[in-house]
Amino acid sequence: MSTLPHSLPVAGTVVLLRAADPGFEVLLMRRPDRGSFAGAWVFPGGKVEPADRRGGDEEVEDARRAAIRETYEEVGVVVEELVAFSEWHPPVEVPTRIHTWFFLAAAPAADPSPSEDEVAELVWVLPAEALARHGAGEWMLYPPTWMTLHQLSAFTDAASALSSGGAVQLFRTRVVGSGAAQAFAWEQGRLEAAELPWRFLPA
Repeated sequence: MSTLPHSLPVAGTVVLLRAADPGFEVLLMRRPDRGSFAGAWVFPGGKVEPADRRGGDEEVEDARRAAIRETYEEVGVVVEELVAFSEWHPPVEVPTRIHTWFFLAAAPAADPSPSEDEVAELVWVLPAEALARHGAGEWMLYPPTWMTLHQLSAFTDAASALSSGGAVQLFRTRVVGSGAAQAFAWEQGRLEAAELPWRFLPA
């Protein structure tokens, strides 16, 4: 499924969805002001470890196991049924390149229990509200998180998002321009990110 060199680390991320009035909310966590994605709001997840690998399985299945494990370790939530949603190839410019799979999952009834070492803050939020907070300069989001929230904001409820079906979208990220003209480009379109609020221009 992937055309990336196998030397790149692989990661899995879980987007937890729960019903809200109106619509649905997603679970976002703010990373501590250190380490990977310092201070950014992200979905639970992390890199594939040796215990996640099974001989002969496709890479996406390794990422699925990593996503399940990391979600439990980071926010104390047990998930089993994951829907593959998108696959992200990193741009060549970034110093740390990770090939990441995003999965959707219905949130279980149990309340999250965040890890003090890995989570500075945890919130349930409407996708559109998370984008608005980023646009106002209150939250830091990375492009894959922003784009996932943007895609989810088109759905009216969690059930429709989870049953959206279709092929997993592949995002091969390219950084184009710089400074006042910086943007991220994919086959799907272009994310204008030079200033807030960011704008996505479909292809």
